[in-house]
Amino acid sequence: MIEGGKKIDIKMMKKLIIIILVILGLSPALLAQNNRQYSMYGYGLLSDRATSMQRQMGSIGYAMHSGRQINVMNPASYAAIDSLTFLFDMGADMTILWQQQDDLKEHSFGGGLDYITMQFPIWKYLGASIGLVPYSYVGYAFGSEIDHGAMTNQGEGGINQAYFGLAGTYGGFSLGVNVSYDFGNIINDVFSAPTNSGQTLFEHVMQIRDWGIVLGAQYTTKVSRTERLNLGLTFSPKKSIRGQTWATLQETTRDSKADTIAFMKMKGNYFTPMSIGAGIGWVHEHASRWMVEADFTYQQWSKAKYSPLYATNSDKAQQTADKMGYSSSDNMVFQGMDFNDRTRFAVGGEFVPRLRGNYFQRMAYRLGAYYSNDYLNIQGNKLREYGVTCGFGFHTPEGKTMINLGFEWKHRKATPHALITENFFNITLGINFDELWFWQRKIR
Repeated sequence: MIEGGKKIDIKMMKKLIIIILVILGLSPALLAQNNRQYSMYGYGLLSDRATSMQRQMGSIGYAMHSGRQINVMNPASYAAIDSLTFLFDMGADMTILWQQQDDLKEHSFGGGLDYITMQFPIWKYLGASIGLVPYSYVGYAFGSEIDHGAMTNQGEGGINQAYFGLAGTYGGFSLGVNVSYDFGNIINDVFSAPTNSGQTLFEHVMQIRDWGIVLGAQYTTKVSRTERLNLGLTFSPKKSIRGQTWATLQETTRDSKADTIAFMKMKGNYFTPMSIGAGIGWVHEHASRWMVEADFTYQQWSKAKYSPLYATNSDKAQQTADKMGYSSSDNMVFQGMDFNDRTRFAVGGEFVPRLRGNYFQRMAYRLGAYYSNDYLNIQGNKLREYGVTCGFGFHTPEGKTMINLGFEWKHRKATPHALITENFFNITLGINFDELWFWQRKIR
């Protein structure tokens, strides 16, 4: 008798590699952003690293401990995968945005590739995950009138996280860690076009090249033969951002080079906050399956420094102020910001009517809601948002692979002065490949 070890389905691996290459090749064309004017501040609008399935339940996940879905929100969850399974999850979304400021109303469309993640076993009690997820995003464009001319503001970019995570489990306890390479450019442009002269471009760029870490813990215990309690906790320390930021000034109507008027290393001047996430979940599984979870997120942005950017000399600062139509102060060409602590409450659940029923009985039906106080402080106004979500999980005929289709309505505005009111309708689509990539073969 010859005992064969673990083997890998080479055909499936080739298919997966082709899919990844196609997605990466198409992604630049897909990444179109809405006109989200609040994203012009700070690092942009934040993401919670939730997959399509999790977004359908209000973006919960700190306590979610399942070997069927990838959960980047808590790296301790990677230990739930069994020794024969390989998971691959990718998601995209499409957004319709309605904005209102005073009597002015407009709408815009956007969307694109959201994330790519993989999860695989290393040992019986050890699982790992790799992937690419967003940390923040920036995308806006709007115009305004100035004395004797017009001004246009536009921005794009964001921060992405390429991560590797590892988790182990023993006796109901799981511990995990995500280590990420954080990268991206945030570009904010201001075009000034006086009626009696040419157009001038003021551009502020933040180039982030950094690393990050998230620690996670989970505890799961059986309350009865059919019910289970899950607890989850995550922690990220406050840390300085590595990278560089600069500002340039350029006359765009003639053949001229951009003049760098300010430059700064970001280390010691820009920070991400200490963050804590906690969740509690309840799972019932017998003839049917349902689960509910409640999550809380706290990010101490009020202690995260975001420094102003100063010109290299006063002449350039005053030159910039004159061309852009505002008064300079102490050579400042880009103001710093004070942030608010961010809190987020979310609740969601999933219901499968019959695990061994017909197709519609085996579908997953999901629902969720959330409320968030954002980190942005805009001229003394706090930014708040809330939303409701729902979705469905469709099994493919050939196996455990699931297609997740979700819908989300979100409302965002500032307080006490509303400034701009934003209403979103998001459609999310995710494909979660659940494949048997490892098996034991015996040759007698």
